[in-house]
Amino acid sequence: MAVHVVIYTTPYCPYCIGAKRLLTAKNVVFEEIDVSRDFAQRRIMEEKSKRRTVPQIWIGEQHIGGFDDLNALNQQGELDALLKAAL
Repeated sequence: MAVHVVIYTTPYCPYCIGAKRLLTAKNVVFEEIDVSRDFAQRRIMEEKSKRRTVPQIWIGEQHIGGFDDLNALNQQGELDALLKAAL
């Protein structure tokens, strides 16, 4: 899918790994921003999401939240429609 998806991560976060696996399983190409050592990007993430935890995920312009939010959308059958709508 050619949807613009952005995910802010750290390399050691199991929820980040889970989110990337779920998106990859759906053939979604995403932009990953590692905030583990990039404090400027972490501040941007926190300002945009109003959250300090990773992952933080955007599909198009819509902030999804973290892995639990992404997984809930998938379990409810809403993730595919959201991805398609963001094309």
